[in-house]
Amino acid sequence: MTPVRVMLVEDSLVVRELLRHIVSRDPRLEIVAAVASGEEALDKLRTVRPDVISMDIRLPGIDGLETTRRIMAEQPTPIVVVADSVEDSSLRISMNALRAGALSVVEKPVATTHAGYEAVAGEICTQLRIMAQVPVIRRRPIGTEWAGRTASVAHATPVELPGQAPSLLGIGASTGGPPALARVIGALPKDFPLPVLVVQHMGPAFMDGFASWLDSVVTLPVGLARDGERAEPGRVYVAPGDRHLEIGSGRVLRVIDAAPVSGQRPAATVLFRSMARQAGAAGIGVLLTGMGEDGAAGLADMHRAGAQTVAEHESTAVVYGMPAAAVRLGAARSVLPLDRIADHVLRLVEPGARP
Repeated sequence: MTPVRVMLVEDSLVVRELLRHIVSRDPRLEIVAAVASGEEALDKLRTVRPDVISMDIRLPGIDGLETTRRIMAEQPTPIVVVADSVEDSSLRISMNALRAGALSVVEKPVATTHAGYEAVAGEICTQLRIMAQVPVIRRRPIGTEWAGRTASVAHATPVELPGQAPSLLGIGASTGGPPALARVIGALPKDFPLPVLVVQHMGPAFMDGFASWLDSVVTLPVGLARDGERAEPGRVYVAPGDRHLEIGSGRVLRVIDAAPVSGQRPAATVLFRSMARQAGAAGIGVLLTGMGEDGAAGLADMHRAGAQTVAEHESTAVVYGMPAAAVRLGAARSVLPLDRIADHVLRLVEPGARP
């Protein structure tokens, strides 16, 4: 089996050598370049042709965000951002890099003597191997990313009022999720009358920063969900790292430490199943881009309960794994490209939504 060709972009010599050590231990990975700046990365890109890039964010000269933008515009290559999870500025740049086309963000390794070193090292190698398989597209300025990709089989059922007005919106996403969530939630007005519950697969160290970033790019207020909190209309509640999010009776949020589902915690299926139980036909479930099958079974439960269910169409999904699983199960009443999802939700809500 041909190993995955990896380019390391990291300005710190110490961290670069640590990454070299980590990646070199995995026989399924091969380092083809290790550079200290974005300029060097762009210069070597065409000659070494990596399958995947490990990207530092805090670089001298052009930073990791601008380097990501240029790579995605000139020679699209899967990019895994390696970031310091405790620095707010790094987190913000990392989330914007995801919006620019990077696929995932992982925690930067520290000394080999650190208690969490092996877990971090394993996650870096896993992400590099997985993301190397994701087909990426040339990125142009925001708003035209999907130009040229057609949605020839997109469909939506005629908008019909459910037996009771919608009362709750749940959204699940994984790989490619942050920019997709920003697009969908960002298109909802400030007086949106439903609570919005979100499950995004991401390392626990980044969830607080992700929620803060999303809050900065959409109109609705966004925060991490807290156990026992009541879900209020017009607010976005993000499942915290490594905990499931459910909706309980009386719209009370439950943050629970139950076993992973479909290998995920938080899991979209856990959220959607709780919505099927508590909201029934008054729920709206949306499943966006992501690897694997999480969310599909939960969306099917919502469909059976009479809820409105939506899966992102293949033409806009960065990874058509989770939405495809929902479509195979017949769980999605509507299959829509990203830019049509918010409008569809609003058409469901506006004819008489009540808090």
